[in-house]
Amino acid sequence: MAKKNNSSPVLDLHGDRLLDLEDKVDRFIMQSKNKGLSEIRIMTGKGTGKVLAAVQKYLKLGGYPFHFEKKSNNQINEGVLIVHI
Repeated sequence: MAKKNNSSPVLDLHGDRLLDLEDKVDRFIMQSKNKGLSEIRIMTGKGTGKVLAAVQKYLKLGGYPFHFEKKSNNQINEGVLIVHI
């Protein structure tokens, strides 16, 4: 489900199946590009790390630079990726 937070739209993948991830991420990136956006956020959560690993692999293969979100206290939030599209 896509949500807005700050100025970047957010794709929340909590509870999603690994089989559905690539299509969801691809669709979200294309929709965001069509809106002229240059940055999005993808919430993978931490959990077992499988969702995060799958999303990172997809982004690397697609050539999309990304980094982890920083919290207000400057700590890294490993459950949210900031993606430059």
